[in-house]
Amino acid sequence: LSLKFGDIGNLKGLVIRFLLTTTYYQLSVQNWFSLHRLQLLYNHSIQATFNATRIYAPASYSYHCEHVSSLQRYDALLIPSSANDLSKLWEVTFIDFQIQGFNIQEGHFAYAKDCASFLSPAILMGLVMSLILLLVLAYALHMLIHLKSLDRHYECKASPAYFAQMKENDMGDEKEPLRSSSSESYELRNQQFCKIYI
Repeated sequence: LSLKFGDIGNLKGLVIRFLLTTTYYQLSVQNWFSLHRLQLLYNHSIQATFNATRIYAPASYSYHCEHVSSLQRYDALLIPSSANDLSKLWEVTFIDFQIQGFNIQEGHFAYAKDCASFLSPAILMGLVMSLILLLVLAYALHMLIHLKSLDRHYECKASPAYFAQMKENDMGDEKEPLRSSSSESYELRNQQFCKIYI
C-alpha cells in the first residue's frame, strides 16, 4: 500500500510504502492482517525502513491508533530495521492513524480495532486497588456476620467466704466465730459475689 504526496512542493518525490501481510489463525478461525514494514522512498530510492510491531487486526476490520511513531514517547511501534541503516536519521509519527489493507467496501474503513491496551498500567492499578477494597469489605462483612450479641445475665447470691484466723483488731464487728473441730474460722456476713453468664 503506497501513499504518494503528488505535487506538494518538496514532498513531490516522497512515497510512504506500507507492506501488509495476511495470516490465517486457526484459534480465531479468521484471517488477520498486520503491518510488517514501513518504507520511506524519495525519488524512487529507499531512504529508510522501519519494522512495525503490534499493528494488526482481523482482516475484516481496520486498525486505528492515536499515535504510530518511531519515537519512544509514543511507545515506538516503528523500529529501525537495522542499526547501520539511515532509518536512525528519520523520525516518523502518524497522528490519528488508521489503516485497512484488505476487504475494503465502498471506499470506507470497516470497524476499527484500536491500539489501546486493555491492560495498561493505569487499568492494572485500578484493578489492584479494587481487589484490595473488595477484600477489606469482605473481611468487614465476615466480622459483622460472626459478631455475637453480648447478652449478660447477672445473678448475685450471698455466699459465705471462709478465711483463716486473723488478728482480732483486723476483723472488727464483721466476724462471727464458727464452730469447727480442728481450727477456728470466721465468716464475713456481708460478703457477696456475682456470677456473670455470657
